Amino acid sequence: MDTLKKQKNTIPFNYSSPVGNELQYIEQAVKSGHISGNGVYTQKCQQFFESKYGFTKTLLTSSCTDALELASILCNLKADDEVIMPSYTFVSTANPFLLRGAKIVFADSEKNSPNINADSLESLITNKTRVIVPVHYAGVACDMKKILSIASKYDLLVVEDAAHAIDSFFDGKPLGSLGHMATFSFHESKNITCGEGGLLVINDKSFTNRAEIIWEKGTNRSAFFKGEVDKYGWVDVGSSFLSSDISAAFLYAQLENIELIQEKRKTIWRYYHASLKPLFEKNKIQLQVIPAYATENGHLFYLICKDTMERTSLIAFLKNRGIHATFHYLSLHKSPYYQSKYKGPPLLNSDHYTDCLLRLPLYFSLTLEQVKFVVDSIYDFFGIKNESL
Repeated sequence: MDTLKKQKNTIPFNYSSPVGNELQYIEQAVKSGHISGNGVYTQKCQQFFESKYGFTKTLLTSSCTDALELASILCNLKADDEVIMPSYTFVSTANPFLLRGAKIVFADSEKNSPNINADSLESLITNKTRVIVPVHYAGVACDMKKILSIASKYDLLVVEDAAHAIDSFFDGKPLGSLGHMATFSFHESKNITCGEGGLLVINDKSFTNRAEIIWEKGTNRSAFFKGEVDKYGWVDVGSSFLSSDISAAFLYAQLENIELIQEKRKTIWRYYHASLKPLFEKNKIQLQVIPAYATENGHLFYLICKDTMERTSLIAFLKNRGIHATFHYLSLHKSPYYQSKYKGPPLLNSDHYTDCLLRLPLYFSLTLEQVKFVVDSIYDFFGIKNESL
């Protein structure tokens, strides 16, 4: 009982905190006199990603949503062009393409993973299909070999939504390096954060010059500062996608500590997985499946309950012990906005994750003592003694 009282109200779902020189770099950015976009720390962050992961070109943005909007403009979509993506994703995956006039074609998830079912893609392709947007849910790779093969066959663009997927891999290749473009999130709930932030990755060089123009509000300002033109002006559509250099300063300090952050998060993920495995073996829960071609990056840990009622009861049970666990996405094809527009078949796997998926607390400052308390509480919910570790 004393342990319960001590732990009560101490385990939020997420908690973001500095891990290195975040405050020092913010101060330096402020003192430099350049706190708007594309300053010293913006360039440091972009160089980090290009160097560490081999991305051809990167542009820091104020959010992953902004990065997706920039990508959607680069896709040069016309009204009624079709974009295929999973229904089990956040609305930010869909909105940028809708705003360009595209029609969203929702695909189901895999049976054993919330990721898009690559085997279903060809049946969804029409002569209006232009883009496939795989979402690497929980930082675990979609079957990119199949997706890229289908995209090549039908001459389609691939934009990876890698919001969850920093420092995760497909067959040894970094996620974000496989599609024509990719986007990452640095929201406070992500592994590497600056509160709000994102990144557009460009792997197809044909998009690079226009991306910089769109990023700079439709001007050739970047070319001007590189000495390529003697003045800059409005040359294309665009918007204000740049991140503040204050945000970039915080982000760069996080990137300097990416190995430390990743190791801690993966340690927590592995502890959860190993200690909850006996409940899986007793058919009480389902656990995340990591395909042979993928890695886990400690972004989030989820389990699958048998139904919505059990999940609701488990969330309430954990909340009573001061543990904040939560569900995740609601299938977009059944959303109030889109359900009247959706004319496709039932997406049973997507709906299953909507109804049954439960996420547990996972963040850098979470202690193993706290993780054990979460695990013990789940065992208590099922009335089983925890003898896992």
